[in-house]
Amino acid sequence: MPYLPAFVAPQRYSDAESALAQVLLIYNQSLEHLREAMHRFVAGDTLPGHVRACYPFVRIHTDTVARDDVHEGAGLAFGFVAGPGRFETTLTRPDLYGHYYLDQFRLLLQNHHVELEVGTSTAPIPIHFSFAEHDHIEGTLTAERRMLMRDVFDLPDLAAMDDGIANGTYEPGPGEAQPLSLFTAPRVDYSLHRLRHYTGTAPDWFQNFVLFTNYQFYIDEFMRLGHEAMADENSEFIAFVEPGNVVTRRKGLPAQDIDALGVPPPRLPQMPAYHLMRADRSGITMVNIGVGPSNAKTITDHIAVLRPHAWMMLGHCAGLRNSQ
Repeated sequence: MPYLPAFVAPQRYSDAESALAQVLLIYNQSLEHLREAMHRFVAGDTLPGHVRACYPFVRIHTDTVARDDVHEGAGLAFGFVAGPGRFETTLTRPDLYGHYYLDQFRLLLQNHHVELEVGTSTAPIPIHFSFAEHDHIEGTLTAERRMLMRDVFDLPDLAAMDDGIANGTYEPGPGEAQPLSLFTAPRVDYSLHRLRHYTGTAPDWFQNFVLFTNYQFYIDEFMRLGHEAMADENSEFIAFVEPGNVVTRRKGLPAQDIDALGVPPPRLPQMPAYHLMRADRSGITMVNIGVGPSNAKTITDHIAVLRPHAWMMLGHCAGLRNSQ
């Protein structure tokens, strides 16, 4: 028998804030269940069954292709569905995506005048995706205990994390809902973890405007500009973050508790990232992708789940003089 948290039945909402609050409730309850079970497992306890907790989902039903075109966001290329039917997606990290979810929920409500349905999905949260940013619980297990994890917990399943929706190749089966987002919750969580590995920084630092380069002198100049901005108490930027989650706050701003966790890495990661942050996330992230198209594809596949506003590659031609 699965060992599950208390089931939260689907509910319908006509306002975006209440829908988001329910997503947060379901998600946090699932994480608490998984983390509590993992602590017991590390302590050597025998759990009462296969531990499972699932992502929240959001769903809408429409019966017409028509949508409202007289509200403020009516001309946007997102926040609506293309035709009648049932559309749904799983959701993760409402702490990180809260503002994004809220905007999308509001637009769906305004465009279609239907309720949002929020509930507990059947998509399990892999145990590794439930760990907090600086948790390293698995490393304390013996080899024998680690071998038992697959029997006790749901682990990441790459077969459930493809890009069929984003690539336009996904076809729902009979009775299945149409996708409501480009990426499912497991696919998002997978990329958030990969971003830590490849860039040496937490996904929380990424800004909505991203520059890619494979020239170190662009990185050196960006670092110079970042530290220069931090020395200016009138700068529009509030922090500069480097690999290892090393945070420099703007002059006059107090340090935060999370800053103490940053440590310069002994060697740079595969694609180090640097973040010149604004309070509303409209700052600039710069990533040194190194050499090769495989790096470029890998990092864009993962940054895409953050839904940035724009990204651009700075290559050799970005260094042309004004006279050229």
